[in-house]
Amino acid sequence: MTKKILVLPGDGIGPEIIAEAEKVLLALRDRFDLDIVLEHGLIGGVAYEQTGQPLPPATLEAARHADAILFGAIGGPQWESIQRDMRPERGLLALRSGLGLFANLRPAIVYRELADASTLKHEIVDDLDIMIVRELTSGIYFGEPRGIRTLENGERQGYNSLVYSESEIERIARMAFEIARQRDRRVTSVDKANVLEALELWREVTSSVAKDYPDVTLQHMYVDNAAMQLVRNPNQFDVIVTTNMFGDILSDLASMLTGSIGLLPSAALNEAGQGMYEPIHGSAPDIAGNNIANPLATILSVSMLLKYSLHDDAGSRRIETAVRQVLADGYRTADIYSPGTRKVTTGEMGDAVVAALK
Repeated sequence: MTKKILVLPGDGIGPEIIAEAEKVLLALRDRFDLDIVLEHGLIGGVAYEQTGQPLPPATLEAARHADAILFGAIGGPQWESIQRDMRPERGLLALRSGLGLFANLRPAIVYRELADASTLKHEIVDDLDIMIVRELTSGIYFGEPRGIRTLENGERQGYNSLVYSESEIERIARMAFEIARQRDRRVTSVDKANVLEALELWREVTSSVAKDYPDVTLQHMYVDNAAMQLVRNPNQFDVIVTTNMFGDILSDLASMLTGSIGLLPSAALNEAGQGMYEPIHGSAPDIAGNNIANPLATILSVSMLLKYSLHDDAGSRRIETAVRQVLADGYRTADIYSPGTRKVTTGEMGDAVVAALK
């Protein structure tokens, strides 16, 4: 059955890196009979310029009927002064909300050829492969009440609410355990249950879910210790599951263990398995249009798309193998270039991955 992929290039370097990811998808279609059709839509600043909205209704409707969404990047300085609810980032938040994308998957992988790019010692990060599962649609970023108010004494006060329901915790925990079953069968649940009641519930519910996965080992860890351990001994982790805010912070920390955010993909999934796939880096407007951006994170996002939404493990592995091959062959974009390797453009890197697909 033909699978529909909605492609949303967005702003900045988005169109450039998405173009290379499309090359890979089309190569898989033509060489390996991947049964897909690609559609394109607008989101972010470019959508605002053309339609007056960062997420046009047509884009949201197309996303709801797609099997998966491939997203580039959004934002740029030219839109920072417009009203807040029309800024490019609001389009992305609205798309996540409209699709119910509650689980953010952020792998942190160190490729052996690039281990020296990490700020940590080679032996600390060698063969690092961590999956962070971040709850994406609840927690302190969305909890009510929230706002800025003026107290009786005239002082202003900002306030936010950390809120999690039992069902929200259970579904993200189950996602983590299911992913762990495909890996090394270890889950670390990160919380701050010693001082936050909402996360006391988080720990209780996660422990209850663990009983349904006797083949997976669960450990609990406070977030401050987890941050320390990611730097001290990151290979102790397999799957980390945590809240929206903690996941935001820890996934960025873990990404820097790898030496470059230009290689790291991500996924956001809903309960139906539909997902949006994107590189973790931003729109990089300062280099947009120069054909120097690293497309590998976007290409690896296609690998995740095939694995988690299209259930094509063979296609996913082909992409991962091809990326490892081009790195082993010395191809490097500017962000990961070092003397003795071959500096290539965005397009040349995409072409190299396509050539390495087997």
